[in-house]
Amino acid sequence: MCDEGLGQQTANVKSKEDLARFVAALRKDLQTNSDEWENPTLEQFLEAMEAWIDSMDGFYKNLGRQCPDTPTWQTFADILLASKIYE
Repeated sequence: MCDEGLGQQTANVKSKEDLARFVAALRKDLQTNSDEWENPTLEQFLEAMEAWIDSMDGFYKNLGRQCPDTPTWQTFADILLASKIYE
């Protein structure tokens, strides 16, 4: 994932409240930086989300981490952030 500011925030998502704050930051990023979004429409975003979930094992492997069997709040944040730019 390319966005350093938002990418750093995903590491701190440990609760539903943290995820809600992350979603707010993601929405604000879309409003202010939509030209940086590969998937700025809901349809594109959801299509990218589906594709990234199907291939997320590779993302975690590249980080030296096991892909979670049970998603955490942080996993959801990773999915949302990846959906911003995944092709």
